[in-house]
Order: sequence, then C-alpha cells, then structure tokens
Amino acid sequence: MPRLRYLENYQREILRIALSHYVTNGLSVALGLLVISGGVHLFLGSFAAAAASVGVVICIPPDQPAPKRGKFWQLVPAFLIGLPLFFGVQVLHAWPFSLGLLLVPASFLAFLAGAWGKRGLPITVSAMFAMVFSLAVPDHTNSATNLTTCIYFSLGAVSYLVWATLANAALNARYRVQMLADTLLALARLMRTQAQQFRHETVEQTPGKAALIGTLLQQQAALADQLQAARDILLESPRTARRQQLANMLMLVLEMRDHLLVCELDLDTLKTHAEHAPVLDSLKEVLNALTDRIEDLADGLLLARSPMTFESYRAKLSGLQQIPDPSPVADGLTPSPAMLAMGLCNRVGNMNDDVLRLIALARSELEPDLSLVRTNWQLFVSPTVWSWQPLNAMRRWDAPPLRHAIRAALAIGTAYAVALALPWGTHDYWMLLTIVVVLRGSLAQTLERRNSRVLGTLIGCILAGLLLFAHTPTLLLLVVVTLAQAFAHAFAVKRYLVTAIAATVLGLLQVHLLNAESSPGFDVIERISDTLIGVAIAWAFSYVLPSWERSQIAALVNRTLSAQARHTQVALGLWQLQAVDNEPELQWRLARREAYDSLSALVQATQRSLAEPRAVRPPLESLGRLLAYSYQLLAQLTTVKTMLLQRRGRLNHNEIDQPLKQTAEAINAKLVGISLPSGKTCHAEIFSELPALSNPFVGDLTPWLLLRLDLADATALALRSNADQVLQEIALLPSRAAQSR
Repeated sequence: MPRLRYLENYQREILRIALSHYVTNGLSVALGLLVISGGVHLFLGSFAAAAASVGVVICIPPDQPAPKRGKFWQLVPAFLIGLPLFFGVQVLHAWPFSLGLLLVPASFLAFLAGAWGKRGLPITVSAMFAMVFSLAVPDHTNSATNLTTCIYFSLGAVSYLVWATLANAALNARYRVQMLADTLLALARLMRTQAQQFRHETVEQTPGKAALIGTLLQQQAALADQLQAARDILLESPRTARRQQLANMLMLVLEMRDHLLVCELDLDTLKTHAEHAPVLDSLKEVLNALTDRIEDLADGLLLARSPMTFESYRAKLSGLQQIPDPSPVADGLTPSPAMLAMGLCNRVGNMNDDVLRLIALARSELEPDLSLVRTNWQLFVSPTVWSWQPLNAMRRWDAPPLRHAIRAALAIGTAYAVALALPWGTHDYWMLLTIVVVLRGSLAQTLERRNSRVLGTLIGCILAGLLLFAHTPTLLLLVVVTLAQAFAHAFAVKRYLVTAIAATVLGLLQVHLLNAESSPGFDVIERISDTLIGVAIAWAFSYVLPSWERSQIAALVNRTLSAQARHTQVALGLWQLQAVDNEPELQWRLARREAYDSLSALVQATQRSLAEPRAVRPPLESLGRLLAYSYQLLAQLTTVKTMLLQRRGRLNHNEIDQPLKQTAEAINAKLVGISLPSGKTCHAEIFSELPALSNPFVGDLTPWLLLRLDLADATALALRSNADQVLQEIALLPSRAAQSR
C-alpha cells in the first residue's frame, strides 16, 4: 500500500511538471526555433538557417511567461545588444588577439546587466550567447560576407521577437491558470510543512525543530516569489469573468498565507501541555486534509477539470473546541492552554473557510469580489519599463554586480586564452559557454551550477554519443534537437541539471548536423574536456573579488526593519477604515507585500551564505532568530488586522484608539531607531494594567486586542535586539577573518 501511494504521488508530480507553465513555455520556444530555422533553411539554405538560429537563440533567455503588455519590449534589448556583439565577433574571427580584446570588455558590460536583478540576468546571458555562438557559426562552407551573415542573424532574431510576442499572447489564458496552480502547490507545500509543527514535542525533538523552521522559512520565501510572478500575469487587465475569477482566487491565496502564518501563534505554548496533544493531532489531520484539497484544486486547474466539493471541517473543529474550563488563569490576564487551543481551532477553521471559497470560485458557484480585484490589479504588477537607476549603485567599488562583472570578464579572458592554447581548439566556444552558464553572483549558486554542469555534460555526452553512433536518421535528430531546446529552456531556473543534459545533447547534435564530416567521437571527448576546464575556471574565479553575502545582509536587515515598521503603521491604522476598498486597505496590502518580499530576500541571502567559507559567513543563529521574530510580528499584526476589519463591532472604540496609535509609534521607534517625541506616553505605561480577559468567542474583544498589541510591541523589541546583534557581528567579521589568516 505505501508503495502504491508513492507511485501515485510520483505520477502526480510528473504530470504537474508536464503541465507547468515553464514546460509550456519551453515547448513554445522550441517550436519557434524549429519553425524559423526550418523556414530559413527551406528558402535560403543551411548557412542562412545556422546564422538565423543563433539570432533566435540569443532572444530565447528573456522569453518567459509574462504579461502581454510590454512583452515585445522585454525581448528587444537582447536583440539590440546582441547584434553588434555578433557582428564584432564575425569581423574579428580571423584575428584571435583582437577578438580577445573585444570579448573581455564586452563581457564586463554584459554582466553589468545583473544590476537589474531577475530582469537583467537573461539579458546578460543573451549578450554572451551572441558572442559565443557567433564563434560557432560555420563560415567555411559559404562565401557570404559578414554583413550577409548579420542579416540572416537579424532575420532569425526579429522573426523570433514576433513569434514570442504572439505566442505569449496566445498562451496568456493558459499561463494564468498554470501560474495560479503553481501558486496553490507552493501554498500546499507550506501548509504540509506547517502541519508538522502541530505535534507534542519532547526535548529530544528540539534539533529536528530547527530544521523544520529552516524549511518553513525557505518555503515562505519561495511562496513570496511565486506570488509575485503570479500577480504579474493574473492581475493584468482582469476584465473578463474568467480573469476576474482567477484573480480573486489569487487574492484569496494571499489571505490564506496570512491565516497560515497566524496559526503559529501560541503553538509553542500549547505543545508543552501534554493534555492538548490529541487536539494538536486532530488539527494536524485537518490541515493535511485541507492541503489535499488545495492540491486537488491545483491539479484540477491544470487538467481543466472542475474540483470536487468536500464537507466542511467546521463541525469537527467545533467539537475540538469543547474543552473544559475555556477561561483565563486565576490572574485573568494570561490565556489558559484551553483557551489558546480554542483560538488555534478557530484559525484552522478560517483556513477551512478559505479553501471552501476557493473551490466555490473554481466551480463558478461564487461570484468574484470585483471591487477587490479592480482596486488591486494595477498596484501589484511589476513595472515593465527599464530604468537607469540600478546603475547608480555601480559607483561603489563593493557593489556586488560591479565585482561580478569584473570577475566574469577575467574568467572569460582566461578561458579564451586557454582555449587558444589547447591542441584541438576546434570548438573554443564550448569553454566560454560553460563560464557563462556556471559563473554566478554568489558562491552557492556557482557551486550548484558547477556540479549540475559536470554531471549533466557527462550524461548528455553519453546520450548524444549513443544517438550519433547509432546513425540516427536526420529527421529524428531534428526532433531530438527541438525537444532538447525545449527542456534546456524550460528547466534553466527550476532544475539546471536537466538543462545541462539537454543543452549538451543540443550542442553536440547541432554541431553534427552543421558539420557532418566531423568525428562524433572526438566531439564528445572534446565537449567533456572543455566543460571540465570551463567549470574549473568558473569555480576558481568565483573566489576572485568575492561578493560574500555578509556584504548584503546589513542592507537587507535594514530593509526588513523598515518594511516591518511601515506595515505596523498601516496595519494599526486600519481602525479608521469605513469600507474594505478604502485607500488605507490598499496601502496595507502594499506594505504587507514589501514586508514579505524583504523577508524573502533575507532568507535567500542567508541560505546562500551556507555555502561560503566559515570565516566570512554572517551570524546564522542571530539571523535565524531575527527571521523568526519578523514572521511572529507579522502574525501578531495580522491577528490585530482581522479584529479591526472583521470583528470591529465587538471592539470598544474609546479604549483602543489611543493604544493603537501609541503602539504604532512605539514599534516604529524600536524598528527604525528613532526617539519618541517629548511628552509622548511610553508604551509600557499604556499596558502596565491590562484588562481581564474574557471568552474571545462572545462579548468584548477589546482585552484580546490590547493583549495582541502588547505582544506585538514585545516582539518588535526582540526583533530590534536581534537585528542589532546581527549588524554588530557583521561589522566585526572582517577583523575576525583577518585574525584567522
């Protein structure tokens, strides 16, 4: 039975990958390459097709699922930058020294595009591909001039710009569904990991808890990135009923993330009381069952299948809430474990309600909230225009993109010199290509690419060698090349090992098709040798002018503190709301996004630092606590926000108005590091005497709101303390590293 379940889950994962947006995009890319190169070959011959295919290849890296608006201009820079570089290499091909003088500074400028982050990296790859593949264009079979070759190159590139723009528009509806499904699956992974926390813990299980928290932080960061990618497509022009339905489902996922985060509150306290272990076990079962429903919904979207309804778990949760003595302890100020358990049951119940609404929306049994969708759609889509602002950071010598550009240019120059010195030298571009795809801005990413590249090249050489030695028909080889291009592009970000295998097969088969007289056996051996040399050079240069993560941690910590302070001010100001679609609600959503995005960036930087030498690593323990307190503060404020928006009828305006303002000022003072204005009351004085707590499910909620405000202030103090410790330890790292040497 377990084996059958494993096979079933494995098949579901394979199907999800096959139906994902990145595989669809990869197939679209490969089909475009096949149609354009095939058409040029049919009308203009093999040499023109080879040059045109290079024009297509340099436009492929930035071709990712994107909003329809601005898609064409997202691709144009690859062509505008790639054309002169392609032409320059063609002109200087016969003069190796002059060609090297072009490759090194051009590589430096190309890698500077990393200053634009995720948008800039594909442009870097495109620019480098233009030079590297220009070396691979066969010029010994045709007397065409350099200008004619560039015309063929431009024909392929421009044709692909049109193809990619039209394909993105044609696939837009499918991309919306796939992006939402991927977001739901990312949420499901986070829910399933969160469910593992709903268990009674012993002292022996503490080490496992640390690993679980680390996994939670990584999945929170992954969900934040996936949500932004989904926002860009799903919230673009939601004018039709179907678009509004999908956009509303995405907005509901945002709310579910908040409810899931709030489920962590009071959980540690409950886990120390053995008598509540059965309740936690039942809550874990419910959360896992809801996760199954989310996964079924995602699978249904991918398969264009209406999701099945399910019976609400509210009745079961209500039964769990029938706990004896749901009252505070004797002092009336501290919630009892039974009361905390009731609150946790209610939070899981909110998740249950969210899943029911998601399924009802997917089944068209619930009308989308048009006011919410229309109010939010413009503000959450990433800008599509290019700005010169990222270059301002290049003025500093320690700017990571600048140092990486210098490092990459030196690596390219070294690899080119080595390629010229090698006895074979027939495919000098293979070594340069390895540098381009392996060398990354951080050591962790370079090491990951290094390992995948070596293993992928070995596997790819074996597969290509088998196809070549079996004298596979040309038509079948063309089909394999098309599929290899699809896989190489589709998995470039998701799983680079697959890309490395597919790219190796693609390269070797293309060389064979373009140069049929060459020895396939020697091509395989040369490919392996050049890859190993290129990987070694990339690895060595990853330590030249290194941009250790510690250099960015301080800025990321300060960004996190500022985002938390802004979110606090806006969240605690929601008391002034008269309607859900008012401007303060919109500002809160933007502040919440920045809070999550800043934490995502900090989590990713911390994760990358694990691959760095111990002497230069940031203080991981303090960073872990800082991240934990940051999410706790978000959870506390989310609870307050829920009371202000959904339970405002059970709050006493006169008693909470002043504490809300004072708490916002106090937390802002702690996080941003400013002093309270003279005459302002200290936050501790406001909460020196909290009112007695009552049953939170009936009557006045004001005491509970004040308690959450007090806990939020205490969490902010702990967050600031850990942030100061992180910044202090980072400042001392250079001197400690010097002492260790």
